[in-house]
Amino acid sequence: MKKLFAAFVIAALPVFAFANEAGVHLDEVDIDLTDKAGMQDGARTFANYCMGCHSAKFQRYERVADDLGIPHELMQENLIFTGAKIGDHMKIGMQVEDAKAWFGAAPPDLTLVARVRGTDWLYTYLRTFYEDPSRPLGVNNEVFPNVGMPNVLASLQGRQYIGCKQVQVVEHGKKQFDPLSGTPITHEACDQLVIEPKSGALSEEEFDTKIKNLVTFLAYSANPVKLESQRIGAYVLLYLAFFFVFAYLLKREYWKDVH
Repeated sequence: MKKLFAAFVIAALPVFAFANEAGVHLDEVDIDLTDKAGMQDGARTFANYCMGCHSAKFQRYERVADDLGIPHELMQENLIFTGAKIGDHMKIGMQVEDAKAWFGAAPPDLTLVARVRGTDWLYTYLRTFYEDPSRPLGVNNEVFPNVGMPNVLASLQGRQYIGCKQVQVVEHGKKQFDPLSGTPITHEACDQLVIEPKSGALSEEEFDTKIKNLVTFLAYSANPVKLESQRIGAYVLLYLAFFFVFAYLLKREYWKDVH
């Protein structure tokens, strides 16, 4: 009974995670696990911007390199900064005790975060940090209010703050358009996220692509065998369909003389 209850709790974790952010709009992201170039870019972003605090300790450097088509030499030169060997797990140098003293709690491991939170949650979360002088680290987040994490991607995204901009009018859940010209009907809203132009290394579109690649890498990391499982599953279904024909014919043969 205890094992059954534990299994239920683990299965329900994603539901609980979304429940905490009830009412927050999540932007959809199209994840393509066959896009190795995108995942390579995501792995580079993860190693350079995330692994200072967050590990991926259930993943190995070698497995990532092989799955994403990264030569081992390039992996060691550009994505391993702790002196780890290519076959080691993706751990970080920061100690748990130090992390608790600096942040109040140790930053979580991110190997399975895409399965717990969901890719849409991650995509929206990483793009909605904004300046908030009232917070200890000077930033806040729309998806995760009062977050204790700094905006490590600020140099790429630029200065984002709560300000005014034109947004499309929505009534009864539908976006409104001018009936004659078909152009969107907008109004000024002053509770919107605004990025100061040219304050970051990337444009808004480039930054969104960078985050998409990072989330795609995290989705791969959470389930590295997903594509292989889907491929094998297709063969299993074909086998079952083929087997069903013979099973049905055998059943007819056994029952043909039964009245």
